[in-house]
Amino acid sequence: NLRGLTNKDREDLKFIAKYADVVNVSFVNSTEDVEDIKNALKEIKGTHLGIILKIETKQGYSNLPEILLNAMQLHPIGVMIARGDLAVEVGWQKLAEVQEEILKLCSAAHIPDIWATQVLENLAKKGRPSRAEITDAAMAQRADCIMLNKGPHIIAAINMLDSIIRSMQKSTDSRKPKVRMLD
Repeated sequence: NLRGLTNKDREDLKFIAKYADVVNVSFVNSTEDVEDIKNALKEIKGTHLGIILKIETKQGYSNLPEILLNAMQLHPIGVMIARGDLAVEVGWQKLAEVQEEILKLCSAAHIPDIWATQVLENLAKKGRPSRAEITDAAMAQRADCIMLNKGPHIIAAINMLDSIIRSMQKSTDSRKPKVRMLD
């Protein structure tokens, strides 16, 4: 039930506007949340910032078409599929379908998307990937961007991700998943 920017968020935005190119906005659940960030950026003359809308709740997912239409008034914008939190919200049984639908919506709207949460995490943290992580990384090539988490083996994770993506791009069309029509 979180909503809007906190006072700390508003203070942090001043620093971000001065030193960064992009701001990530967590728990975007409605067009009101998009309006909050747009108004806050106008107040501090930070409209030059790119905005990444993190979709991590059932409500955010349900409202995504309206959120995108509102956010498209800004430029540049992107969407992060925060799969860890989203799985808790929609259930692991629905996560793959929800993720696919978000990818499709972003593609239709010409909005870049970020495949996030635990991509090659065992490799980055422990030095060895799981088989499931290899498949996940291969599937991630359909997104415009893939987020890796930090770890002592992050360079190995970057190199492996690069290798997997290059290999997959030779044999697949990244924007045409063969899945049934989604709800």
